[in-house]
Amino acid sequence: MTGLDRRPAAATDATLPRGPLAGFAAGSLGMGVWVTVPGLLLLYFLTDVLAVDPWLAGIALLLPKVADVVLHPWVGHRADVEQTHRGDRRRLLLVGCALPLAFAALFAVPGGLTGAAAAAWVAVFFVVGNLLFAAYQVPYLATPADLRIGYDERTRLMAFRMVVLTLGILVSGLLAPLLTGGDTATRSGYQRMGLVLAVGMLVAMLVGVAGISRLRGSAADPTPAGHGGWRALRTALRDRQFRWLVAAYLAMSTTTHLVLAGVPYYAEYELRATGLTTVLVAAFVAPALLVTPAWLMVARRVGKQRALLGAQGAFALGSLVLAVGRPAGLPVLIGAVAVLGVAFAGMQLLPFSMLPDVIRAAPATTGAGTYTGVWTATEATGAALGPYAYALCLTVGGFVASTAGESPVQPDAALAAVRYGFGLLPAVAMLAAVLLQRRYTLDVTARTTS
Repeated sequence: MTGLDRRPAAATDATLPRGPLAGFAAGSLGMGVWVTVPGLLLLYFLTDVLAVDPWLAGIALLLPKVADVVLHPWVGHRADVEQTHRGDRRRLLLVGCALPLAFAALFAVPGGLTGAAAAAWVAVFFVVGNLLFAAYQVPYLATPADLRIGYDERTRLMAFRMVVLTLGILVSGLLAPLLTGGDTATRSGYQRMGLVLAVGMLVAMLVGVAGISRLRGSAADPTPAGHGGWRALRTALRDRQFRWLVAAYLAMSTTTHLVLAGVPYYAEYELRATGLTTVLVAAFVAPALLVTPAWLMVARRVGKQRALLGAQGAFALGSLVLAVGRPAGLPVLIGAVAVLGVAFAGMQLLPFSMLPDVIRAAPATTGAGTYTGVWTATEATGAALGPYAYALCLTVGGFVASTAGESPVQPDAALAAVRYGFGLLPAVAMLAAVLLQRRYTLDVTARTTS
């Protein structure tokens, strides 16, 4: 790979208008609900409301992601076929708009189901939801690579997306625990939460489809559809730059979802205040609304690669503070979570804006959907591995599962697992992300040739 933009239609210095940008970004509101609420509440919902043992709850969230490794690249192939034959990916996006139905069903577990049966219900609708998520997210993320725009404008486009995504994460992360009933969460509360947020998801996703249609005036020439399934996966992973970028993103996605899954446990068992779940979520997500423009400026000044390595390092340091727990003091711990939030903003903006750089530098015979299919499969895998890793920590510590309203006494080892799983394990995982990210070398070429 010797340069950037080797596809038929070269990138330009065109600046995209704000209106269509905002419409495109609105689609991320719905995506923000899906990537946040299951990651934040689903493990806790299983272990502390449906009496599912932590090891089984972790498997129920992990196994549905196994199918994503094949399904997402296949969806990416279908997205490229749509782009080649129809000139857009609109039909697939509209299919993905059924995702809110799966989201609502995920939390509508029938009253008689607990334990393994409840875990099976959640797993089935998690599979359905992940497939619908791919149907929307894969063509959605292919949009920047479909447009005739350059290195910095891709970052600007994804900055718009990041701000709106952050808003979706923040609003859903704050509302979801409240809608479930907070300290007295019940099954009916989780059902109510699922229905309310599903309506908001649907509206946002439809606006996103309209926004993408308005950006089509800047579209580049469509590329061939390429291969699907495992062949698509092999094709993308043979790209050295993509391989290291996606490996680092897997570590980042796993780490951030691990932290999200641990928030309710850390608030209840380490800080001894369930109500602090909302505070911690706000401290984690709210900074991104303020610092995303700053990350955009940093990326323009020093490059996306250096900026991303800085974000990863900050996340690891903040995680180590959280491993200290209560002795550090609540203000310090909330501040550490805020540092994670600042770093999280960079880790959302920068990899997603580097992805279209890689796609535009790839051989012209490889469709953008192939790459975004593998990318979203990686994102989905991280979303499962994070909660699964935290569930393993709880299992090793002997955490006692319960139903809503019960308050079993947790052994000291389980309390230690809550703390170290929330602080030490994320630091180690993020160090792995740094080591992988350092192998990515396209950024220098991208900045000078775009």
